[in-house]
Amino acid sequence: MGASLKDVARLAGVSVKTVSNVVNEYQHVSEATRSRVQEAIDQLGYRPNLTARHLRYGRSGIIGLALPELGIPYFAELAEEIIGAAERESWSVLIDQTDGRGDRERLTSSGARSRTIDGLIISPLTLDAEYLAGLRADLPLVLLGEQVGPGTADLVAIDNVTAAREATEHLLGLGRRRVAAIGDQRVSPGGTATLRLQGYREALAAAGVEYDPELVVPAESYHRPDGAAAMRLLLSLADPPDAVLCFNDLLALGALRTLLAAGLRVPADVAIVGVDDIEDGRFSTPTLTTIAPDKTQIAEAAVTMLLERVNGLATPPRSVTARHTLLVRESTHLRGLAQE
Repeated sequence: MGASLKDVARLAGVSVKTVSNVVNEYQHVSEATRSRVQEAIDQLGYRPNLTARHLRYGRSGIIGLALPELGIPYFAELAEEIIGAAERESWSVLIDQTDGRGDRERLTSSGARSRTIDGLIISPLTLDAEYLAGLRADLPLVLLGEQVGPGTADLVAIDNVTAAREATEHLLGLGRRRVAAIGDQRVSPGGTATLRLQGYREALAAAGVEYDPELVVPAESYHRPDGAAAMRLLLSLADPPDAVLCFNDLLALGALRTLLAAGLRVPADVAIVGVDDIEDGRFSTPTLTTIAPDKTQIAEAAVTMLLERVNGLATPPRSVTARHTLLVRESTHLRGLAQE
């Protein structure tokens, strides 16, 4: 049987109420007393009853996380970061997979799929500003990645325009002029794919390279087979590309497989850049140059913003732009020297 509040109080030489005040992080406790109680907690291995603590404030202690697809490594890696960030704040995470379907996103964001969550972090693909404006006010919401209209909800994302521009500039800086893009989508006007296409086009324009729509290949989903098929289409062109920006790493890995199967050398014949910095790209052959979002910052910002809303913060919707880094690996670097 685990240690109790009474056990901690007895060892620390204080009252049970004082131990409770320390555990619940009340401010009016001296540092000397707080330190003595914490030493007793550590020595006894006492674990506070977090469920009781949350219920005392009328909460479940659970936040929701809704992602399009856990089979995409980026979302799985991000989920792990969010679970860790929530755990450090003594909260649990309930994960829901929406498959990018409008009906599932609406059910989840309305709270209808689970009445037990105190707030929701969601990466939406179909929700619009009008729908979000009509959601129940008692379910705090933080959006990941997709800006669903200006000022609709708190948002955490990287600067997708700048990220794609930097990736394209890197390819152009290698002397490549037939730079293709794989992953265009028209699902959402303000969506990630649209923003990355904008950054790609801005880089071409700045370098004086004419935009060629033939070099932009859409992808219905962002999986390896989609990247492989798109690359086959690009290789069938009369004047195929000498570089490719893929809108996520899975597309890039699929494209890489097609290039190698065709007997082409990467990056000597075709250079490739992805986005997401998933673990697979660090072990592919060649390793994958990529835009690496700061997943830890994204997770911590999303959890912090959500819990602030849960605790009653009433301000206009906020936006956090997370850091990103271009990691140069073997798919664009002839010597294969990673810059990490």
